[in-house]
Amino acid sequence: MKGWPVELSHGDVGVRPLRRSDARAWARLRRADVAWLSPWEATLPPGGGAAPLSYRAMIVTQRRRARQGRAMPFVVTWRGEMVGQVTVNGISWGSARWASIGYWIARRHAGRGITPVAVALVVDHLLDTVGLHRVEISIRPENEASLRVVHKLGLDEVGLARGYLHIDGAWRDHRVFQVLADDRRGRMLERVTRDDEARRRSPS
Repeated sequence: MKGWPVELSHGDVGVRPLRRSDARAWARLRRADVAWLSPWEATLPPGGGAAPLSYRAMIVTQRRRARQGRAMPFVVTWRGEMVGQVTVNGISWGSARWASIGYWIARRHAGRGITPVAVALVVDHLLDTVGLHRVEISIRPENEASLRVVHKLGLDEVGLARGYLHIDGAWRDHRVFQVLADDRRGRMLERVTRDDEARRRSPS
């Protein structure tokens, strides 16, 4: 697949492909933040099959999907340390040329502006290098932290999708946001870093 594997970075924030050797660090982060992450985590509905038996099994599945050109599982790093993930799913070509993005970050690193930069790096890569036309991010209306990310990126809201995904044990509504390659004014990374710099310079 064009544009994969790839490593991207800006300042102390980086994204790189998920590795088998990340299994232990991933599991440690997830165990530490079960209460923080579980309200936003995808779950399997009744009859939806069996969940992966381990984080290592899930990583193997993600890497296989990446080799098939259907996903891009990125690790988010802060000064070289794994702190979360950005995953590109549902990559479609033909007349669609789109994909969706999901992300999470460890609680102790939340609020530092890491996630907007990581997501911006990935969106720019998908539109500029991979050649997608549309990137979508869907978020539960209650997830204020994730909503702040898409607002910083300036994504357009498409609308509310009722019962969009099975999350935390039930079918949940999601607000759907998108960016089109044709509508984007400048790169996402430039927007995020410019707005952050403006906030730092503004008087308190």
